[in-house]
Amino acid sequence: MLVAPMSSLSFSTPRFQTLLREHPDAIAAIICGLLVLFGWLALHVGWLGLGLLILPAAYVIGGYSSAREGLTTLFQEKELDVDLLMIVAALGAASLGLWRREYYFIVDGAVLILIFAISGALEGYAMKRTERSIKSLMNLTSDTARVLHDEIEQFVPVEQLQIGDTVLVKPGELIPTDGLIIEGYSTLNQSPITGESIPVEKTVEDEVFAGSINGFGALKLRVHQPPESSLIQRIVRLVEQAQTETPPSQQFLDRFERLYARIVVLTGLLLVILPPFLLGWNWETTIYRALIFLVVASPCALMAAIMPALLSGIANGARNGILFKNGAQLETIGRVRAIAFDKTGTLTTGKPQVVKIVPVLKASETQLLQIAAALESLSEHPIGNAIVQAARQYQLKWNNAVEVQAQTGQGITGIIDNKKAVVGKAAFVQAQVKEFPANLIEISKQLENEGKTVVWIAHAGVVLGLIAVADTVRIGAAQALTELKKLGIEQIVMLTGDNDRTAQNIAKEIGVNRVYAELLPEDKVNAIRHLQKHYQTIAMVGDGINDAPALASASVGIAMGVAGSDVALETADIVLMADRLEQLERAIRLGRRSQVIIKQNIVFALSFIVLLLIANFLGDITLPLGVIGHEGSTVIVTLNGLRLLRN
Repeated sequence: MLVAPMSSLSFSTPRFQTLLREHPDAIAAIICGLLVLFGWLALHVGWLGLGLLILPAAYVIGGYSSAREGLTTLFQEKELDVDLLMIVAALGAASLGLWRREYYFIVDGAVLILIFAISGALEGYAMKRTERSIKSLMNLTSDTARVLHDEIEQFVPVEQLQIGDTVLVKPGELIPTDGLIIEGYSTLNQSPITGESIPVEKTVEDEVFAGSINGFGALKLRVHQPPESSLIQRIVRLVEQAQTETPPSQQFLDRFERLYARIVVLTGLLLVILPPFLLGWNWETTIYRALIFLVVASPCALMAAIMPALLSGIANGARNGILFKNGAQLETIGRVRAIAFDKTGTLTTGKPQVVKIVPVLKASETQLLQIAAALESLSEHPIGNAIVQAARQYQLKWNNAVEVQAQTGQGITGIIDNKKAVVGKAAFVQAQVKEFPANLIEISKQLENEGKTVVWIAHAGVVLGLIAVADTVRIGAAQALTELKKLGIEQIVMLTGDNDRTAQNIAKEIGVNRVYAELLPEDKVNAIRHLQKHYQTIAMVGDGINDAPALASASVGIAMGVAGSDVALETADIVLMADRLEQLERAIRLGRRSQVIIKQNIVFALSFIVLLLIANFLGDITLPLGVIGHEGSTVIVTLNGLRLLRN
């Protein structure tokens, strides 16, 4: 019965090897702690030789990692860091103990090493949590895809998929790569990718994303881009980039640490030499206090004040469909005072939809849609596609049109039921009918003044009515802008290449403060620069290629993840994966919370360093107490930064 437990603790078991590989600092800290305990017990009972044999092993095992880091920095970069300061302090305590034959100093040094090792293990564990939260994105994709060749299923590694391949996804399976549905209907859980909590309905011609979870229906997909270009792979690359880039505030602290370490070493040397002459201290007290000074003055907590908070914020955002490309942008978004929005595809859906059907007295809405759809179903024009889509939503059927002819920018004609049908602009239709209802002309002008595109329909020489088509406001846009104003955003503007009339109508509907219309891409850049002069920190939200220059010019560029072009996604600093504008509020709140936490950490770290320094010279703290205070403050600062992992 005892064999199994003992074997489970064996150093050769896979469990222990995995633990050692993933948490080597924790294993070193545990072994160091046991050695310190046994060494102290040996000295306590008078086994001096055994104690002096065990305690150096604790120094080596607990301090190896810090010594390696410190010496690497010293010899390769010619700089001092806090790791080396800790080792010097511990070795100084051991040397003092051997010199004075007061061996409790050796125990003090070993305890210093132990607490420093425990602190490093706790910080490593805390940072692993953030790293696991971010890297969980990388486990969202399947390794293989079920490819159909002549209706025969073959499992193929995802990286070997080719554009044009047909992929079968069965109910409950992960979508292996981005693709277009060519057959089937289902609901997909896209929350791992976009943060959407509600499953999304998908059918033929809809795009699906790798990492989404298929619902009840089988789907056939056509691969339309290389697997490495899929949305999830772009997310992974951008998150990896975010982890490696250092924000300006952290760069400043890194430079400060090196200067600060030199000052601490120089001050420590002066404290070893001057107090016996100036304060009358004995040499033992002087050296001991100097060693404590090296410990408590080290800026470990200060150095941990920033990155845990920023990485936690990045992880929180990634879980909720907000992709920060680096910590600098998480810092910046919290300081934004004004936001500029592109209109088409950002504040609006970017897809024309039928918004009004106005038949004449003898006609019906159904008849209007049937005639228009019969002609427009043979057209590729976006407005025509919107009309056909509306007819399909009403589940209408229509007779085929023949002899169809389109005139670019004017309209389309054809024969339906042996009678001529005309769909298009007012002038185009008016030239081919006998009467033109005056009341429809007034209605048409009113709709056009509202920024809508009006399509006239005639059949057999008689006007049947008109259909108004418009780019509709994105769901939630108005509420999102309202919440941004509540957050204190001072100015919300719209930048668009569309005409001023249409832009003003959209702006009025959703609550935009100011409109810049009929802009070229370079005009959008100039508008951003003008706003920066007044508000300093500006965010730009866009989706298209023409938005890329403005996204790059803004303090923070924000792209729509689904609707956004590849250029916009690459240029932007933040990506809203689900195209949900309400996530802007969450992004800004995350940025502001990160700034608050960072300021809390810096104030706490500096205050604790000052408190420990005063206690060292005016009080009577021991080296272990100094270490506990120093390392405890570092752990507290790190854990405080990790609060952003919570939703």
